[in-house]
Amino acid sequence: MDLRIEFMNRLAQKEKLTDLCREYGISRKTGDKFRKRFERFGVVGLSDQSRAPKVIPHKTSPALVELVIAERTKHPTWGPKKIKDVLERQLGRKVPSASTLGTMLKNHKLVTPRKMRARHESKHDGLRTAIAPNDIWCIDYKGHFRLGDQSYCYPLTITDQVSRFILGCEGMAAISDEAARETCEEVFRTYGLPSVMRSDNGVPFASVGLAGLTKLSTYWLRLGIELERIRPASPQENGRHERMHRTLKAETTRPAKANLLQQQERFDAFVEEFNHERPHEAIDMKRPAEVFTPSLRPHPSQLSEPTYPMHDDSIRVNRYGQLRICGRQFALTSSLAEQFVGVREENDGRWLVTFVGLDLGHAERDGSFSPATTPTTNPN
Repeated sequence: MDLRIEFMNRLAQKEKLTDLCREYGISRKTGDKFRKRFERFGVVGLSDQSRAPKVIPHKTSPALVELVIAERTKHPTWGPKKIKDVLERQLGRKVPSASTLGTMLKNHKLVTPRKMRARHESKHDGLRTAIAPNDIWCIDYKGHFRLGDQSYCYPLTITDQVSRFILGCEGMAAISDEAARETCEEVFRTYGLPSVMRSDNGVPFASVGLAGLTKLSTYWLRLGIELERIRPASPQENGRHERMHRTLKAETTRPAKANLLQQQERFDAFVEEFNHERPHEAIDMKRPAEVFTPSLRPHPSQLSEPTYPMHDDSIRVNRYGQLRICGRQFALTSSLAEQFVGVREENDGRWLVTFVGLDLGHAERDGSFSPATTPTTNPN
């Protein structure tokens, strides 16, 4: 700095710029730069200047920053990847990278650091793999929560495994076999029938009785829907559905609405947004509605009774869940009350009992019933 001041003083005494530059070992261009800065700013102009560019051609515009903040405010659970995709569709052009949008959100304190979650390794669990929409539908009750009027809400949800499309989300005052069937009927009439229905082992989807049957699962079997249950205490086997539940809880229950009707309105709005507006990373940032297609198997207007052409007889189970064969009474399960089952005499004298395509076990000659260790599908 002292040399620069000395240089300017000698220049002010009419010494030639070229001679001074040669003496101080600098180029004429540099000497002329310092002279102009000194004339304009005085001694301050001789200090080192910031090398930061005065113009950043790719800097995000304030208008875009406002759009990013507005989208995040509207959808507090959406990350930068989803916001980027939504804005690009709205604007019809590319926007900065997701990491840039993430930095914007962080700078505006719109990001809450998340705890690291343990990742579950993929293991063979014997479950089917869905290839196309309607191969597997998942059904479950999301954990109950208390509403503003102090009553409880039990949301029953149904999703398509491949597209993540939410087929139904019904808030209920209690877990109910009858209410669950009504919801299923409405969904089936709207979207058709799946090939497989996957559930956990809780009511009303499964029981500790014969073949784990319930009134609801009996209804599914009569529609030609195969049953698939995850292992007990293994929610990760239905991970896609459970992940949707986490989003559902974050966006609809905090805080909960005043009563069940208001909460159902919130569920309906969430389903509409989830299916048609929210991009999903696992399906290449598409919306579930862009992937899902209704099933080609419609819900029948009337349920027909099952037939058993490969069996000796078709017998109706009485209202107590008991089956009478050759004058002997066999206790099955109340879930099969008033249902027809197929009966076929085996070579060892026992009777094989089948419901729709499910082999339930054997009626023994001593009057007892031996359930199948693992109920199997009968080609029938």
